[in-house]
Amino acid sequence: MTRVLLAGATGVIGRRLGPLLAARGHEVVPLARTGPGAVDLFDRDGVMAAVAAARPDVVMHQVTTLASGDLAANSRLRQVGTRNLVDAALAAGVRRIVAQGIAWAYEPGLAPATEDTPFDAGAPEPRRTSVAGVAALEAAVREAPEWVVLRYGTLYGPDTWFARGGLMAQRAPAGAVRADADVSSLLHVDDAASAAAEALDWPSGAVNVCDDEPAPAAEWVPAFCAAVGVPAPPVSTGERPHAWARGASNRHAREGLGWKPAYPSWRTGFAGL
Repeated sequence: MTRVLLAGATGVIGRRLGPLLAARGHEVVPLARTGPGAVDLFDRDGVMAAVAAARPDVVMHQVTTLASGDLAANSRLRQVGTRNLVDAALAAGVRRIVAQGIAWAYEPGLAPATEDTPFDAGAPEPRRTSVAGVAALEAAVREAPEWVVLRYGTLYGPDTWFARGGLMAQRAPAGAVRADADVSSLLHVDDAASAAAEALDWPSGAVNVCDDEPAPAAEWVPAFCAAVGVPAPPVSTGERPHAWARGASNRHAREGLGWKPAYPSWRTGFAGL
């Protein structure tokens, strides 16, 4: 049995991940910003005390602050909050940290990005702030003796932005969601949780966790809008507006680690929205 400190236990992934870990026989110690015993990752002393008291074998970092769509605030959390959590874990003698990253921080290119593709460090703002946040998160996590960063694709499914009644379903009718040639790799939120549970046994490294079908927004955005019952934006074709919007390959996760998504394509995943 492994004792897992689950930071972000009440979040979109954490609510699914906690029961998965428990079902596999692990002991889960929840850490969240709300509820009894709440801890804010910006409160360095509070984080240090909470991790020391939990005495975990593994720290699972699934904390974001994305409900409002404030990407700059989320980047700051990835930098400052992760630094506090990693320092607390190292001070407590934790050997393994598993953390949530993203699969769209890569530099421009034509083919879907692999884990070896460099980050887009020279991107203009506001993208640069988001890339800097995940780069800082990964640099901190790599200080642990054992570490895994789960570079998630664009999440969809219940409680995410891309859900019936979710943030993007609300914004799509106003034209805030574009159906153009930019390519994304998507990921059902249940598959995100399953990968995190399996990552307790994965070797150290970064892993693209996404479905099997990177696709241009011109294909998947209209399908999403139809699935959640909102008007789709006009479809535009041609070159990608953003050269970095290339999608990501999940080959390492599937062939190297044996992970298989329950929803291998957003086409089938959207059907359940």
